[in-house]
Amino acid sequence: MKNMTLKNITAACHGTFHGDSSFLEKEITGVAIDSRKAAPGFLFVPLKGARVDGHTFIPQVMEQGALATLTEEDPSSLTCPCIHVESCEKALRDIAAFYRMQLDIKVVGITGSVGKTSTKETIASVLSRKYNVLKTEGNFNNEIGLPLTIFKIRAKHEVAVLEMGISDFGEMHRLAAMARPDIGVITNIGLCHLENLSTRDGILQAKTEMFDHLQVDGTVILNGDDDKLSTKKEVNGKPVIFYGVGADSAFDIKKDIYATDIENHGLEGMRAKIHTPQGDFDAQIPIPGEHNVYNALAGTAVGLQLGLSIREIAQGIASVQTIAGRTNLLHVKGMTVIDDCYNANPVSMKASIDVLAHTSGRRIAVLGDMGELGAEEKELHRSIGKAVAASGIDALFCAGTLAEEYASEAKANPECEVHYKKTREEMTEELLAYVKEGDTVLVKASHFMEFPKVVEALTKE
Repeated sequence: MKNMTLKNITAACHGTFHGDSSFLEKEITGVAIDSRKAAPGFLFVPLKGARVDGHTFIPQVMEQGALATLTEEDPSSLTCPCIHVESCEKALRDIAAFYRMQLDIKVVGITGSVGKTSTKETIASVLSRKYNVLKTEGNFNNEIGLPLTIFKIRAKHEVAVLEMGISDFGEMHRLAAMARPDIGVITNIGLCHLENLSTRDGILQAKTEMFDHLQVDGTVILNGDDDKLSTKKEVNGKPVIFYGVGADSAFDIKKDIYATDIENHGLEGMRAKIHTPQGDFDAQIPIPGEHNVYNALAGTAVGLQLGLSIREIAQGIASVQTIAGRTNLLHVKGMTVIDDCYNANPVSMKASIDVLAHTSGRRIAVLGDMGELGAEEKELHRSIGKAVAASGIDALFCAGTLAEEYASEAKANPECEVHYKKTREEMTEELLAYVKEGDTVLVKASHFMEFPKVVEALTKE
């Protein structure tokens, strides 16, 4: 890892080195917070969790060949090279920020209320047509996951596509200080994390903290169809690049990249003509849902910034794949299960219901509570029930404390069968007795509802 000597690491995290001074010039080969992943030459960062204190595993990781460890505790009890710090968590961020600045690599930072992961996947797919790309995996988009992702960057990588998720003010400052994006992308400002951020204006303020840590010549790419983002016409003295659907704007902006002639082909995906300053092209988007047109537009904007041709961008969009929990299509027992249960908020819920509405067979929505919506949570859940009623889908199965609001509004459509249970287990039992061959089943809820267990029950042989 470039310039990652113990001497430099000690300075980066404002720590104090203890041990044989000959180790100071040695470079680490990686960073781990999980003792099971601490390979030879690694730096171990022992975090203190609610149930487990990583410090108890220091002897184990040193036996595995780790080069050194951080520690918040008295270093005199350790016989191995160690760096004493006040906070291992803060040190992890400081070391990641230092490592990022040693790298000759372009970084794309992605945030937004909805669609971060699918946009990240699309951008990475596009850029992979030209570059060796490292991207955020899984949910490694927070103050622990982001530094671990940064530490995976190696000399072979030419671009890093980093997802950044937040739930409170100040978090984006800390994330962006590590990532230092060359290109910052914000997908939208929706109704998420309202418990901490209160309003969409609060969400806008928190998300745009990213701008304070852009590289000097950094570029910002925003969804121009979002009323809040469209107010950010210039960042750090440089014009923003806007993308959206349709050439015209409801706001006082010019869309640099836009889509027309959109065709919805249900579960086969979307088609659209994408217009750019470099020329137009027909995009084949293999993932269902009109929101994926926006992902393709964001991928196009980033691709053009990093020198890809129109042909390369079109190929990258056409080859993007879904991941588990994100509009992932599972064909089993003669049914199609749309596994979209990684997380949920009002915007993504409505988008997923729209996807279901464009499918064939008996269309069944299986929905659970949405979290972190603050004082308006009941009304926001009722809005989803209204969307179900208006969509024309055939059945709703729902569970949770707030899901009863879905049921009460969905019953406005007498042609929609509505099944509500307080617990996921009760709902799943009734659902399994109901589904049959030919059905299309959407499964979606916030993460705490554990709806992957519903998908598992539906797909179990």
